[in-house]
Order: sequence, then C-alpha cells, then structure tokens
Amino acid sequence: MTITSPHLGSADSWTDARLLYALEEVVEQELNRHLKVAKDWMPHEYVPFSDARNFPGIFEDGEAWEKGQSPVTDIGRIALVVNLLTEDNLPSYHHEIASLFGRDGAWGTWVHRWTAEEGRHGIVMRDYLLASRAVDPDQLEQFRMAHMSEGFESDNRHSMLHSVAYVAFQELATRISHRNTGHQSGDPVCDRMLARIATDENLHMVFYRNLLKAAFELAPDLTMQAVRDVVVNFRMPGHGMPGFERAAAQMAIGEVYNMRIHHDDVLQPVLRFLKVLEIDGLGPEGLQAQEELGFFMGGLDAEASKFDEKLAARKARMAARGA
Repeated sequence: MTITSPHLGSADSWTDARLLYALEEVVEQELNRHLKVAKDWMPHEYVPFSDARNFPGIFEDGEAWEKGQSPVTDIGRIALVVNLLTEDNLPSYHHEIASLFGRDGAWGTWVHRWTAEEGRHGIVMRDYLLASRAVDPDQLEQFRMAHMSEGFESDNRHSMLHSVAYVAFQELATRISHRNTGHQSGDPVCDRMLARIATDENLHMVFYRNLLKAAFELAPDLTMQAVRDVVVNFRMPGHGMPGFERAAAQMAIGEVYNMRIHHDDVLQPVLRFLKVLEIDGLGPEGLQAQEELGFFMGGLDAEASKFDEKLAARKARMAARGA
C-alpha cells in the first residue's frame, strides 16, 4: 500500500492543533455515520429486576450476599468486576479526551456522545450485578472507591495522535473482553447484556479506526510511530485497579482475555484492516517504526504460542484429575 495523499506538512510541522483541524471533517463524517447506525437501548430492559431483593442495611428484611445466589461462574464474576470497574472511571476518561479533542464542533459532539454511550454500559452492568447478586456488593463498592480515588492518567495523554491510535485498539479490546465474559459467565441474561455492550464498543472502534486511517493519509510517518508506540506499550485502562494483575492472570487462564486473544482478535484485525505493515513511501523514522512494529508482532505471536502450549497442558492436567 502506497500513501498517495499529499503530505500537508513535514513531521516537524504537525502539531496536535493542526491535526485536530485537519481531521475535523473526517470526525464529522464518522460522527454522522455512527449516529445513523447506532441504536439506542434501555439498560433496564437487560436487568432481571424480578430476581432482586434487599441487602442488609436500612431494610430489616435484608438478605446477606452469598456466592451461591447467582449462576455466574467464578471467572465470569472476576471478569465482570474488572469490566465494570473499568467503565466506572468514565469521568477520568471524559476529562482526558475532552482535554485532547476539545469540546467544540464535531470533536466535542463526539466526545459527549461517546461519554453518554459508555455511561450506559456502567449503569446496566451495575444494575445487573446487584439485581442478580452476582458479586459481593460491599466489596464491589470498596473496589470502586479505591479505583476511582486513584484517578486515571493515560499513557498517551501527551499526544492526540497517540490517543487516537490507542483507542482504536482499546475499544476493540474492550469489546472482546465483554463478549468473552458473557460467553464464560454461565448466565444467558448476562451474555445478552454484554453482547449489547459489545456492539456499542465495536462501533466506537470503527469510529477511531477510520480516524486513524485518515491520520495515516495525512501524516503517515508520525502515525506509524504512534501506532508502534501504542502497540508495543499497550495496557488496558483498568490496569491500576485493586488486584488487577491477579484478575488479569485469571482472565487469561479462563480465556476471557489473554496474549493470544490480544494478538489475534485485537491487534491483528486493526493492523490488517489499515494495512499498516504494507504501507510504502515512508520516511526513515516511519520506516523504522514499521519495521519495529513487525518485529514486535512476530515476537508477540511466538510468546502467545508458548502461552497456548502452557494453557493446553494445564487443561490436560485438570482433565486427568477429573477423570
């Protein structure tokens, strides 16, 4: 793939302000497309309120939470908490993107629309968890307070272009995490709810992916460097929550989100759609970034294969014990 669009300036001349202005028309086009295909939905329609009952507190008839009150599996419970705590930090995410993208014009309209849609995800997930008694409500609230009290600072807050590259991958990662959590949850109600959320996350990914494509046409060298940096240093936005590393390890073993899924279902689809590793006509820094990205993906694939082998061996051991 050869970049045919004219470079509207050297790499040194591209500032965040210039890129924001240059991409404004694309943002407006993508916003209009998004509003046409996105469907409004009601969180309460996905929550089994008829299963709900009082918890201890001001209600004398409150019933204490117990693990066996919900059909949700152990791995489903862990992943649901991680996914919801990630959604809970929406105020910080909004602050980050509003500061980078602005609050005016098409950029600002998108920022507020995205925030409203993401807020709906947190609402429905918390209502489901409490109504179905899938998690300990006291512990969930303690985790929320601890996580939000820490705040959130993106690794890519220094650059609008890095931020666009990051969310193109992160939105897809979130979609995959929600979808696999639903599959592993053991509860069809939970699976339907998370499938609805995953649909939104996929539309968000498409918005940012198409914006990233336009950025490649405007400033291919800088965009390639941004993609390289983001992919090599990628972290999920919930990495700072209490117990994240242990939960992430359990989710990896439970096949909700692991190295193989990250490589095959998150990084590769975006890179392949944009033909990132096939772009020609790059300058020295862009070409170096492209080569480093290719090497990293090859190494990640090899590491993922090692993980696959260990996971298969673990499954075999567990099957033998069960037999």
